[in-house]
Amino acid sequence: KIDEAMKAYHDIADNELADVVNSPSHYNSGGVECIQAIEASMEPEAFQGYLKGNTLKYLWRMSYKGKALEDCKKAQWYLNKLISTLEEKSK
Repeated sequence: KIDEAMKAYHDIADNELADVVNSPSHYNSGGVECIQAIEASMEPEAFQGYLKGNTLKYLWRMSYKGKALEDCKKAQWYLNKLISTLEEKSK
């Protein structure tokens, strides 16, 4: 039963972390995601630079804020977004 309880705890923690990483409520206002507004305000190359910079930022700070896993997942989110923009560009 202890193993089941620990698994349930980790599942809940992972889901909460996913929300903080993938769809933080503080980046959504008026039905617009902040990342969409940023992308719309930039040329594609500038937006890719923004994504690259955020990827590096989260990897850089992972050891300093006590939230290494969360920062790595945020870096991964920005890297995945950068990859998808590059894939769109190559079509």
